[in-house]
Amino acid sequence: MIGPIWIQGAGELASGVAWRLARCHYRVIAAEISAPLAVRRNVCFSEAVLGGSCVVEGVPGQWVPDALDTVPAGTVAVLTDPGGEGILSARPRAIVDARMTKREPQPLPDCGALKIGLGPGFEAGRNVDLVVETHRLARPGEVIDSGTASADTGIPGPVGGRTAERLVRSPAQGRLQPLVQIGDLVEAGQVLGTVAGLPVRASIAGRVRGLIHPDTELSAGLKVGDVDPRGANIDPDRISDKALAIAGGVLEALLRREIRP
Repeated sequence: MIGPIWIQGAGELASGVAWRLARCHYRVIAAEISAPLAVRRNVCFSEAVLGGSCVVEGVPGQWVPDALDTVPAGTVAVLTDPGGEGILSARPRAIVDARMTKREPQPLPDCGALKIGLGPGFEAGRNVDLVVETHRLARPGEVIDSGTASADTGIPGPVGGRTAERLVRSPAQGRLQPLVQIGDLVEAGQVLGTVAGLPVRASIAGRVRGLIHPDTELSAGLKVGDVDPRGANIDPDRISDKALAIAGGVLEALLRREIRP
């Protein structure tokens, strides 16, 4: 059997990559932490860790207990493996590090496969073979043969003219008790839920594009939601243009190195 593409991470950008590669008939394994922190859960294969299965824009994800387990063609295999230990047994043809730590992450096991890093923390020719740009204002999806991606600014890229104010953060340690659902339209100042009895408010009006899973243990300041100012004009069940661009960059990187489905 032809080796899979291993994606370390199953959050929003990682899932965009997994979705595109699965649609291009690659075998895909996505490895996640046991308590995923994804906010845009409707487009994240990390939901399979929590629920056993999920579907992202028509592509199913299936949780598997071991990297050697197989799933039907066109399905993304999702497993709980935060350190990538299954890489050595799965023997993937390429590893996409999509942990998005925004700094140099702990190295994954080396099996001799092509290594592709997404965003800051990676340098082509040093800790990965190729880097794919992830910054919204710096040609997202560009494949970098030498050097690094744009540095993390700490400020989210603009969406509908808004940046940091579209993100919703936890006011305390605890769990989110949601009062709205992904897809709801909300007003500025509206209470979206509570954490430890404290209100979690939207800073702007728009559509709730993401909410963290209510079983996730939160720390104060952790991102728990995303309100899109474009409101009814966006669909929270659709993969973002940014994720699609980055996925296209990964596909280019694979094909340039003759790694085909």
